[in-house]
Amino acid sequence: MEIIVVGVNYRTTSVKIREQLSFLEQDLPRAMQSLQQNPHIIENIILSTCNRTEIYAVIDEQKSGLHAIEDFLAHWFDLPKKVFENHLFTYQNDEMIEHLMQVSAGMDSMVLGETQILGQVRDSFLLAQTIQTTGPIFNRLFKQAITFSKKAHRTTNIASHAVSISYAAVELAKKIFGHLGEKQVSIIGAGEMGELALKNLQSHGTKNITVINRTFETAEKLALQFGGQAQSMQELSRNLLETDIVISSTSALTPIIQQEMIRNVMAKRGNRPLFIIDIAVPRDVEHSVSALENVFLYDIDDLQGIVDANLAERKRAAVKIRRMIEAEVIIFNEWLSSLSVVPAIKAIKNKGVAIQQSTLESIFNKMPNLTDREQKVLTKHTASIVNQLLMEPIEHLKALASDSDRDQKLQFIGELFGVEEAKKINDEQLELAEKANHRLKSMHLKEVQQETSCSF
Repeated sequence: MEIIVVGVNYRTTSVKIREQLSFLEQDLPRAMQSLQQNPHIIENIILSTCNRTEIYAVIDEQKSGLHAIEDFLAHWFDLPKKVFENHLFTYQNDEMIEHLMQVSAGMDSMVLGETQILGQVRDSFLLAQTIQTTGPIFNRLFKQAITFSKKAHRTTNIASHAVSISYAAVELAKKIFGHLGEKQVSIIGAGEMGELALKNLQSHGTKNITVINRTFETAEKLALQFGGQAQSMQELSRNLLETDIVISSTSALTPIIQQEMIRNVMAKRGNRPLFIIDIAVPRDVEHSVSALENVFLYDIDDLQGIVDANLAERKRAAVKIRRMIEAEVIIFNEWLSSLSVVPAIKAIKNKGVAIQQSTLESIFNKMPNLTDREQKVLTKHTASIVNQLLMEPIEHLKALASDSDRDQKLQFIGELFGVEEAKKINDEQLELAEKANHRLKSMHLKEVQQETSCSF
């Protein structure tokens, strides 16, 4: 049995290939159930976002499991293998665990430390649990990855500093004004940068937003998405009289805000400061505007400096998280190894309990006049004797989980205690998850065959 991840992401291949291997959200349940029908797949979870398609699987054997996933992708997307097989990355066992931890913590994202991917990992996991394509291995691993990622974000600065221009603009405004909720904010330009700025403003509680654009209909459409109002470019001067923060990102070839315009505006504003962030290239605001009193002008170079400094801070946090991931891999492997001794421990405990119960039954038959209290005392003390006798052997069994001679020692312990289950522990444990999942496959086989022709 091995754990594996196979997929493509923005690091390994172009969007042209990624879009051909992208699952529609509504198709994910059917896709995971279809893959689960393959006898080489014991558990599986599919993670599909705009930047990645990754199939996580517990497989019976590396070569056959990899082929099963490649065949599944070829059939599902109706593509020849040669189109994508050279673009696939594959990680197994420790490397797979490290990759999952890095992905869920935002370490493998285009924007280092972003948090959206954690929600996407969690959603894929919960979906797989609901449709029963996970089992004991992934139920443990994905819960651990999600818990770890929350801790990484909470205890480091990996997500605390803005590393996009539009987000940095809003963070800068927040540092200067504090709370943005009651501030008047004007967005000039209704393109992608303006929309991103609006999203970030809304996340900081900004309520009073005006979108200004050369085409009023475009401004109105964007403003409606964020509960703001729209104005045409002809109303710019009037707007600047009332606004506190201006974020400008038009595609104009020459400045739309000149020094003379702002001088006239400031004369009518009294001493109220005006904060202008120009994230356009070419610039929307004449640089000489910054010389005016109570006008605070930042352009994209200023913001890029903030972004670079923040990215450096996130990279320092990433180094710490990578060390944390090393510990998580060890923790999971210790748990995985412990699975091999669990049935032996249970068998020995069960035998001890059986001996105790048999002994108590014999005592109660020979001494039928015992009171309830006397029976409880005997039950309690005989259980204590069994527990004390088995305490040290069980501790030694737990220590065997990482022993290289585990198989031989388990067999000897099974013979020593007369516990047949311990002799065949490894075969039973390797088959445990597979049997459970094959039962689930049988339960859902008819339903899946009706929904898809991509069964294997």
